[in-house]
Amino acid sequence: MHQTSPGVERAVAGARVWADRLGSERVRLAHYVLALLDEDEGRPAVLLEHIGLSVPHVRERLERTESPVAPEISVFFNAARAWSIAYRHDPEFLTDAFLIAVLNAHPAFRAEATAAGFGPELLERILTKTAPSTQEPDAQLAVFEVPNATAEIDAGRVLDASFNRAREAARVLEDYCRFVLDDRFLTQQVKELRHGLASASQKLPQRTLLAARETLRDVGTTATAGSEYERTSPAHVAFVNLKRLQESLRSLEEFGKVFGPELGRDLEALRYRTYTLERAISLGAASRERLASARLYVLLTRAQCVCALDWTIREAARGGADVFQLREKALPDRELIACARNVRQWTRETNTLFIINDRPDIAKLCEADGVHLGQDDLSVKDARRILGPDALIGVSTHSIDQLRRAVLDGADYIGTGPTFPSRTKTFEHFPGLEFVRAACAESSIPAFALGGISSTNIAEVIAAGANRVAVSSAISTAEDPEQAARLLKAALPD
Repeated sequence: MHQTSPGVERAVAGARVWADRLGSERVRLAHYVLALLDEDEGRPAVLLEHIGLSVPHVRERLERTESPVAPEISVFFNAARAWSIAYRHDPEFLTDAFLIAVLNAHPAFRAEATAAGFGPELLERILTKTAPSTQEPDAQLAVFEVPNATAEIDAGRVLDASFNRAREAARVLEDYCRFVLDDRFLTQQVKELRHGLASASQKLPQRTLLAARETLRDVGTTATAGSEYERTSPAHVAFVNLKRLQESLRSLEEFGKVFGPELGRDLEALRYRTYTLERAISLGAASRERLASARLYVLLTRAQCVCALDWTIREAARGGADVFQLREKALPDRELIACARNVRQWTRETNTLFIINDRPDIAKLCEADGVHLGQDDLSVKDARRILGPDALIGVSTHSIDQLRRAVLDGADYIGTGPTFPSRTKTFEHFPGLEFVRAACAESSIPAFALGGISSTNIAEVIAAGANRVAVSSAISTAEDPEQAARLLKAALPD
């Protein structure tokens, strides 16, 4: 197996695209060069620009060239690998080595490239910083900043240290998600990020990284901040290492560009993933704390309550209900706001949380604690823009993929279901207890099983792993909401 960069892999696929575009049944040598020049910031395109060539003009010339048919790809790979070993002491080859292999593949094509001003001999001199023995080095050769030995060692030292810091920080985060949060999904996200780091590091000459390492004389090993040894909680440990990971990735991204733009782009993508991960971990920690004691969530519609709404809320709260959601889809906005403001007053009096269904604008106006969104409602991002950072935002999920998306989108809690047929809402599909079981195993985000849950089947829900439920008719149609809530709450584990 050859060790190639992603740019080489894209060029191999792109050559076939160029052949089809130019109406050739077989892939020709020029098609490989055209594919290599597709990336404006790739090493081949930058190399040609720095020797004074116009890449668009080179492309036009290559499109008109009837070049020889390309040999098997292994011919290029073997030649590029041999060149990289000879000049870089590394079997992994980049797009510039692949370009030289293509240009050398046939005498006629080599002559054509030389006549056009980008012969393989000239490119080799630039890449290896050597000059023909018969003349002085071309002044343009120094312009193209391919790493020389000193630059490789200097950049390699930074990259080696930063890769180590990033991997260490990612391992700490993985341990936090795995052992503190017991969150399988977030653990897997961090593990994939660690593997991404490992793949990125393999795109660099490993001999260079090891040769550049200098721990004994590192001036930074004795420079420490006053807070370096202070950690107040596992969550603080996670926060510190999230920042360390992001900072390391930024350093990797910048110094990685010394070895070409491809590595910088890969590391940039990993850095952006850490921002999403930080939101999921940090918001998840805050919502877990805020909802730590919330077990019984009641969804209410005035028309479905057998008694007055305020009495139902007060009685259910007395029985142990923790959260009330107002679900009024048919009310005009003015009536909805007036009703919501009343519910806000009653939930404050009972010291319970108040959530509005679907409408973050109404939740904002009535000072609700948050909003609950369905799969077809506004996104978490848009709801957050309306309600601000402190609001609770819940999302109904009906599959593991929807659950994972809600976590990464920054939801504070989720609803999982429907679990059983419901008197208040109709569904075509029931994920059922299997989804409740899978959701509880997948993530530690606060999750309320919902849909047709009552005192007669709550034991099945708990057996599936749930410790939070959302109910509607079990409370709203009960003659004694306090007792109904008390029975449900007593069944739920702490």
